[in-house]
Amino acid sequence: MNWPDLLDAAADDCVRILSTLPEDGFSRRANGLEWSCRATLDHVVEGLLGYTALLTTRAEHRWTSLLGTLRPGLPLEHCLEGVKTTATLLSRAVAASPDARAWHPWGTSDAAGFAAMGITELTMHTHDITQAFGVEWRPERCAPVVERLFPDAPQHPDPVALLLWCTGRGELPGVRRRVQWQWSHALLEEVV
Repeated sequence: MNWPDLLDAAADDCVRILSTLPEDGFSRRANGLEWSCRATLDHVVEGLLGYTALLTTRAEHRWTSLLGTLRPGLPLEHCLEGVKTTATLLSRAVAASPDARAWHPWGTSDAAGFAAMGITELTMHTHDITQAFGVEWRPERCAPVVERLFPDAPQHPDPVALLLWCTGRGELPGVRRRVQWQWSHALLEEVV
């Protein structure tokens, strides 16, 4: 599995769909979140940069003290550039140090785990934003993320629906909707 390529492609897909949305609507609340769509972009940037910092420093016991966010008042085009930039930083860190391991609040992870987490952040929050605008969007690259981060997920033929369920954003027939969720730390630290 080429996780850096998957992460780059996920970032491209997310930026592409978000760039089609009207900039003046980003003050509305993102679907299912307490944040505005603009604040959700800040969260994505902070998360991707945080994952990069943890991985490159091989953090052992706490979240990075580095705080990264988008400058207030930037036009949407620049905000999306920030999303793409931080995704690229994480992608390059994963490619440069595939055997690196670092702390995460839900369990120590290897580089591939951080890439999968990054893809999840990108795709799920892009989904939250597109839903707030009433825009239908089907993310790609969900199957490897579910396999990597959610080994307890039920069997389902649609990986998009499954990832939405795993992250508390969707329902599956005959399965109780998740109210709280987190990815499994058991598979984040693969045996080498």
